[in-house]
Amino acid sequence: MSNSIHTALAVLALCFTASASAQVAGVPLPEQSCQRECLEGFVDRYLAAMRDNDVDPELFTRDARFTENGIELPLGNEGLWFSTVARGNYSFYVPDIETQQVAFLGTVMEQAESSATGPARPPEPVAIALRLRIVDGKISEAEQIAARPDRPLGAAAAPSSNPFPATGAAVEAMGSPHAIFLQAVPEDQRYTRAELIAVGNAYFEGLQRNDGKGYYPFTDDCFRFENGVDVLGPRTNPQTGVTTARQTCKAQFENNLRGVVTGIRDRRFVAVDRERGIVFAFAFFDHRPINWTWQLGELFKVEKGLIRRIEAVFIRAPYGTDSGWSTYAQGRSEEIQDVR
Repeated sequence: MSNSIHTALAVLALCFTASASAQVAGVPLPEQSCQRECLEGFVDRYLAAMRDNDVDPELFTRDARFTENGIELPLGNEGLWFSTVARGNYSFYVPDIETQQVAFLGTVMEQAESSATGPARPPEPVAIALRLRIVDGKISEAEQIAARPDRPLGAAAAPSSNPFPATGAAVEAMGSPHAIFLQAVPEDQRYTRAELIAVGNAYFEGLQRNDGKGYYPFTDDCFRFENGVDVLGPRTNPQTGVTTARQTCKAQFENNLRGVVTGIRDRRFVAVDRERGIVFAFAFFDHRPINWTWQLGELFKVEKGLIRRIEAVFIRAPYGTDSGWSTYAQGRSEEIQDVR
């Protein structure tokens, strides 16, 4: 088993290196001045600045770029910068010391109106997937996905047909990242950056145009949480009352997720935490027959070449959209982008 995993990793990493080398060749690595605690601190400062609507020149570069849900906006007083009133409780940091970037899954509290003239709603949790780039001690890039609850127009509360809880509330209810995510990998057992990205990309490869017979690198005890929901857990059919048993990640790919996704593109691996074996990516899941795209931030905990735990925050986006950070060709491509 161990030999087969390492063989698969070698092939995947070789493919990754070939596709990504053109993007990183000749690009010098930034000075390694900001370590794990420092990078996590930039997330804290960014969220506080967003809450306070304070674009502090001591925190942001003069030409800092900001996108929310794939749309470039002025930094300050737009998107969550307009309506955030507090930080939430869920915080998951993925610092990348090598590239001086940091990714984050978490929650903020947003106070919005039901419509442009409607009454203010009570503060509600919004889930976010975030990436920051740090250059010379300041934030030069801020990219975030904001998963807001459904809100009615005007004062009337519209009934919801969604069987799942609001994403922000579900992520908030998780409390804190599972202890497995916080476990450091022994130094002599850590995988390279290319190997970790290759394993994360194997998840995307296995899911797109899935026929149930692909390569699915999951541990037997793999858990997968999407928008705060355990998607592998037992399910009870409200009409029949029949409860299905918990599935494994691999069995779900083999039996239930066949042909669901027609393409997974703009695969931007933006943070790799080699110390803890975690890789974070932004991507788009296209469902061509129904003209539907999911825009997501997703992270993978890798142990011994296999994925043990997965968390994702995603929203529905206009079909075919991209991140706002890729070229047109990159946005249409299913190849790996190692964002440095």
